[in-house]
Amino acid sequence: MMHRALLPLLSILLMAAAELPGTVLSSIDLAEPFETPPGWRFIATQGPEIQDPLGMGDDKAPGAIRLCLSRNAGRTCQPTLDGLLAGKDRNDIFAQPHFLEDARIVHPRPDLPILLVRVASLHSGDGDQRVATVALSYDRSRGQFVPAYEKQTGRNNSQEIRYVDAGPLRGAVISAEPTSDAPFAFWITVARPGTKDRYVQVLRYRSATRYGDGNPLAVIDSEMPGIQQRLGYWRSGPPPPLPAGPCRKPRLIRQELWC
Repeated sequence: MMHRALLPLLSILLMAAAELPGTVLSSIDLAEPFETPPGWRFIATQGPEIQDPLGMGDDKAPGAIRLCLSRNAGRTCQPTLDGLLAGKDRNDIFAQPHFLEDARIVHPRPDLPILLVRVASLHSGDGDQRVATVALSYDRSRGQFVPAYEKQTGRNNSQEIRYVDAGPLRGAVISAEPTSDAPFAFWITVARPGTKDRYVQVLRYRSATRYGDGNPLAVIDSEMPGIQQRLGYWRSGPPPPLPAGPCRKPRLIRQELWC
C-alpha cells in the first residue's frame, strides 16, 4: 500500500504527465525550496524520436523537449524558457532543445535557491551543438521566475559554461569561449550573484590556455590558477588549485595548469 504522504506528489506528477504529453525527463517541485505560492513546478517532457533533418537515410534524432515553468501542472507555462536556444533566425532547426543536460536546484548562497537548467540542440553536420545555460531565481514582486544568468554557446571549440558547486568560487558561473583573433585563446568570464539575486560579471580576461595546445584538461580547469589568482583566492607559490579529477603531476606553465 502506498504511503499517504506520497499521494499528493503522485497526483501532481500524473496531472503533469496528462497535460504535457511525452516522456517526463524532469519534474522538480519549486514551491518548497523557493517558498513560492503552491503549485510551482519545473517540468521537462520529450516527444517521440524524429527524422534527423541533417542525417542520412532513416537516421533518427531525439524528440523535441518542452520546458515548462507552471503553477497548474503544465496547463499553462511561463514563457521564460521559450527562447533559450534561439539564434538570429528564431525558427532554425537548432532553436529547439532536444537534449536536457542538467536540471537541478542549487544554492549559490544559503538564502538564494536557483533553478539551473542546461539544454542542447540537435547536432549540426560537423557534430556541433547549440547549448544554453540558464539560472532562474524567483522574483517575489512579480510572482515569476526570472533569469538570473543566461548564456548560449557552441560545443566544437572547447567552449564550456560551468556552475561551480564547491570551493572558494562556490556559486559562481564560469564560461570559456574562444577568441576570434590570434593568438587563439579563450575569453574567461566569471559571474557571481549580486545584491538583487542576479548574476553580475566579476572577471573577464584572455586566457593563458591556447586553442589546440594539447592540454588534456578542460579550459576552465587549466585556467583555474589564473582565475583564483585574479580574484584573490590563490597566490603563486603554494600548490595551484587542482581540477576535481586526478592530477598526478600538476605543472604550471605560463600560468596554464597541465596534469
